[in-house]
Amino acid sequence: MIHIPKAEYARRRKALMEQMEPNSIAILPAAAVAIRNRDVEHVYRQDSDFQYLSGFPEPEAVIVLIPGREYGEYVLFCRERNPERELWDGLRAGQDGAIRDFGADDAFPITDIDDILPGLIEGRDRVYSSMGNNPEFDRHVMEWINVIRSKAHLGAQPPKEFVALDHLLHDMRLYKSAAEVKVMREAAQISARAHVRAMQSSRAGLYEFSLEAELDYEFRKGGAKMPAYGSIVASGRNACILHYQENDAPLKDGDLVLIDAGCEIDCYASDITRTFPVSGKFSAEQKAIYELVLRSQEAAFAAIKPGNHWNQAHEATVQVITAGLVELGLLQGEVDELIAAEAYKAFYMHRAGHWLGMDVHDVGEYKVGGEWRVLEVGMALTVEPGIYVSPDNQNVAKKWRGIGVRIEDDVVVTKKGCEILTGGVPKSVPEIEALMAAARTEAA
Repeated sequence: MIHIPKAEYARRRKALMEQMEPNSIAILPAAAVAIRNRDVEHVYRQDSDFQYLSGFPEPEAVIVLIPGREYGEYVLFCRERNPERELWDGLRAGQDGAIRDFGADDAFPITDIDDILPGLIEGRDRVYSSMGNNPEFDRHVMEWINVIRSKAHLGAQPPKEFVALDHLLHDMRLYKSAAEVKVMREAAQISARAHVRAMQSSRAGLYEFSLEAELDYEFRKGGAKMPAYGSIVASGRNACILHYQENDAPLKDGDLVLIDAGCEIDCYASDITRTFPVSGKFSAEQKAIYELVLRSQEAAFAAIKPGNHWNQAHEATVQVITAGLVELGLLQGEVDELIAAEAYKAFYMHRAGHWLGMDVHDVGEYKVGGEWRVLEVGMALTVEPGIYVSPDNQNVAKKWRGIGVRIEDDVVVTKKGCEILTGGVPKSVPEIEALMAAARTEAA
């Protein structure tokens, strides 16, 4: 299992502190534990920004970065070791582990934060924090500031300025290092195997959740603790619902099934969509729509390279899809006029992709100064064009209705273009049909 090395977390903290104003402090909380119901908690997943700077996997923790502090710039507040609690809930790093295993210069019990943190903030001109993301923690920050303010008559100096940490941190997260790409590549490979398994297992009479179970099995077998997001397994007309989540309909002969699913490794997401026939053979109409989406994806890949802007890949998909819909008779008119009127949006209503990283819809601005962001080496994104012919669309021939196709891959911008991380899942019609036919022969 590939992990982000400890030295990389140290480099990130250093890079962030170099961008902070002199005489400032940054404060960032771990994700809270989410209660599922009564005494049951959701599986814990660390806050992405907190994880990015520390790799520390526990709740009830706070990162404090203090550039230039004599006794060490990285302070971590975390839970103390507690044999009784550890018997019930698992091992804790404690203060020694925070220093030894996670690179903290100094570590204190989280229970002492009210006594210690105001003293660390005092005298600093500026506080960077994740303002607005965690209202309860924001209140704590103001309480600590007010402790300092209450002692102003004794010479205590409260900070003069508060700044959201997001802008600096999220710009850093947009550029993936070689270590990050390695982890994302591994997540993509595990997810690719899961999609292949689902294709091989598909047959009429199963349910959408039957294929979701195959995905989950392959994710866990590969070492992923959880999916990166709620898996979508949408067959037949359900494929025309973009964020379909029920996953409980029966798979029927003659239908397509659209699977949008990916796992995460070390908090890095993968995000793959494949569409294939339940019983292994595309109909003429399904094949026509499918191959049009595939051509549009190829056009998007060609537009992803350093120097091109973010929206060029989307524009390439719109051009190919609109021209193809005219060719198939689903749209009538001149291609350029149809694009200007956004007529394609009746069939292709989403954008061609999004940033990808620790969050499946990752952080980072899409526009800078009002202009589309220019792509640079290390940026990671999805490429996911689709065509969805609503079952209720009376403007098209009945044979097209209810066909939903999306094809999605993960790419990283390289010096010459882009690397496709998710190439391990068949994508052409002949490849998909051959894979499914071979699985049926084996099963027989």
